[in-house]
Amino acid sequence: MDRNVKIMKDYEGKSIVLINDVRFKAKNREDWDEVENFLKEYVGKFYEIEESAEKVYISRDFPDEYASSNSRLALKGAVAKAKANASQGIPELIQIANNVEYSENVKEKHSKNAKLGWYRYDVRFALPVYDDKSGKMIRRNIYGARMLVRHDEDGKKYLYDLLAIKKETSSPLE
Repeated sequence: MDRNVKIMKDYEGKSIVLINDVRFKAKNREDWDEVENFLKEYVGKFYEIEESAEKVYISRDFPDEYASSNSRLALKGAVAKAKANASQGIPELIQIANNVEYSENVKEKHSKNAKLGWYRYDVRFALPVYDDKSGKMIRRNIYGARMLVRHDEDGKKYLYDLLAIKKETSSPLE
């Protein structure tokens, strides 16, 4: 798996995942098939949240949920492109996850795979923006999102999706 990703601190000391390649354009369905195939390389692995030392596993259902969920289908333009490219930084996003919020499962369809509830974490990532003429990177746009983790009846936590992706209005990283 070829990835050009690293974690850094912003000027306020908050962690942010720098994704240095725009691999997915997210203009059509084929791009999302590529995203889903890319995410399959994470299946069976786990990553640790630095703040709490909790392990978050990647299950077989994650790639399809990430690429085909109702929340993803509603995305358009730059935010869809941001979610597609955020897939490259999944291990690092899990690592920097913070500000956890718990909620009980209320949907029957998740009665087994989220029997012990849901966890939402804040994550941030940055993507490069290129000049159309020169092709050179001119800045990075920063995005905030909520990482959704389900707590399975087997006692393990599994990454489920990346939700509520929003471009931050602060100054982009230069």
